[in-house]
Amino acid sequence: MMRRLSFICAILAIFLMAAVSPVSAQDSTLDKVIHAAGTGNVIGTPDRAQITFSVQTENPDVKVAQADNADRMAKVQTAIIGAGIPRDMLKTTGYSISPVYDDSASGILSQKVKTYRVTNTLTVTLTDVSRTGEIIDLAVANGINQADSIQFMLSDAQARVLRSEALRKAVANARADADSVAGALGVNITGMGTVDITQGYTPVVYSNYQMDAVGAAKSAAPTPIQPGDITVNAQVSVTYTY
Repeated sequence: MMRRLSFICAILAIFLMAAVSPVSAQDSTLDKVIHAAGTGNVIGTPDRAQITFSVQTENPDVKVAQADNADRMAKVQTAIIGAGIPRDMLKTTGYSISPVYDDSASGILSQKVKTYRVTNTLTVTLTDVSRTGEIIDLAVANGINQADSIQFMLSDAQARVLRSEALRKAVANARADADSVAGALGVNITGMGTVDITQGYTPVVYSNYQMDAVGAAKSAAPTPIQPGDITVNAQVSVTYTY
């Protein structure tokens, strides 16, 4: 019986040693690390523009409002395509029909429908941002009566180039901080552990240009649109060993 008990105790001891040893080794390694974070920013010029605008019509007869809207939107799309914008760069991004009630009537039960409002929203993507004002003017001249927003963005290829540059700057900044800390501690960095990456950019959005754009488009002067710059940022978090 004693032999059997001793054998079981020996087996348990082996399992306990196997479970404890890797953790101890890992802890000793993690004791000699420096965590550093770096940020890199790169300013670029947008090479894509998305214009969103709508045709809005009203009529007491909903079918008439729909037909009028369809005719006007077809004219707008024909004009834009005729100006050299590929058809696949035009997307319908919204369509709605809503009743417009007579405000003179009081009470929910006594409300009467005055007209029906039909709104058809179109988004146009441009690969030449310098044509943004021209396309707005063209759309308004052919039936657009509600301008919603403009977004200036980066193409995938341009975003990749700028993101790579931002990441290089972020890594360099992280390493510079790690070197400063290592120097203060009197140690040398011997390698790296984990690296976490975060990056992105925010498109330049104009969502309040409605009255100015439509008003300018109806005048003799072309609509002036300036895209501005886009900042691409990247953040890295690096674990260095010493």
